[in-house]
This record gives sequence, C-alpha cells and structure tokens, in this order.
Amino acid sequence: MIGRLRGTLISKRPPWALVEVGGVGYELEVPMSTLYDLPEVGREVVLLTHYAHKEDTVALYGFLRDDERVLFRDLQRVSGIGARIALAVLSGVSTSEFARLVQAGDVAALTRVPGIGKKTAERIVVELRDRVAGSLSATSPESAPRPRDARGEAEAALQQLGYKPAEAARLVAGAAAGEDAGAETIIRMALRAALGR
Repeated sequence: MIGRLRGTLISKRPPWALVEVGGVGYELEVPMSTLYDLPEVGREVVLLTHYAHKEDTVALYGFLRDDERVLFRDLQRVSGIGARIALAVLSGVSTSEFARLVQAGDVAALTRVPGIGKKTAERIVVELRDRVAGSLSATSPESAPRPRDARGEAEAALQQLGYKPAEAARLVAGAAAGEDAGAETIIRMALRAALGR
C-alpha cells in the first residue's frame, strides 16, 4: 500500500496532481482543498495518499492533511458514498465545517453536495456524528497562480466533482471572481455559492 509520497510537483490540473518520485510520475486525484494549498509546480511536495484497488480500476488519492484523508476514508464507510462523492465533500467544505454540519444534523446543507440526497445525508449524520466529534481541524486554503483558461478549467473540475455541464457553467459564470482569478479561486467561490455559504 502507498501511504505517502515525497517528490517534485510536475503539474496540477483540477482535480489531478502529478508528482515525480525517483523518476516515476504518480498521478493523484486530490480534493480542491488540497489543490488550493499545493506549492508551485517544480517545488517539492509531500502528500498523504489513499490507494484504492477495485476489480477493474486502480486509483491513488492525495491529501496534504491527515484530517482530510481520515474524513475521505470515513465518508466511504457510509452506504452509498464512494470516492467521487467523498472528494466532492472535501472540495466543498473544510473538515471542521463538515464536522459542524454533522454535529448540528444539518441535512439540508449536506444535500447541496453533488451526489448526496436526503437519505444519504441522514445516514452521514447518524453514522459519522461520533467519528467527527472533536477529531477534525480547520484548513485554510490559499490561492495558486493563474493557469491558462482558468474558467474552462474550473468548469471541467466541477464536472469531475459531479456537477452537470450546464450547472458547472452556471456556477463558474456566477462566481464573483476577478478577471485574473485562478481556477482554484473560481472553483472555491463556485462551490461556496452552490453550498449556500
């Protein structure tokens, strides 16, 4: 099992990061919360990882913070939640905000995450309330340099998170981001708007 990688960040294209370790490039799917905080391309990065092997696929997920990886794993223990929805949760809210929503039993806020319906949100509250109590800490996203065609990249990333193309385009168009905003900033604002925060 691969639990941690230290290497050079080769590229970051939401929701993917490519890290070279000893001449081998590892492609990891990362939540937007991790993507916001990645260093500049060409710099060293250390990522905690989650290796997933299913019948016909192998995937590697990366996280800068252990509380994100813990929540990613805990979410997948809830019936009806897979890696894609777990990443959407981490991309939409911080681990501390998620813990607050679960502790408060805020089913309505949880259903704003793509792929989570009312019944799944209720299961999350019931099954994770004890797990998240006091165990998750806040994160503070930072902006990264602006990539080419940031709005197009933001739309693609939102679609990867489960939003339909028209909805992703609407969210990006409504994001109150300046003209030189990077994809990460646009995505963050679009997700905040989608989740009503």
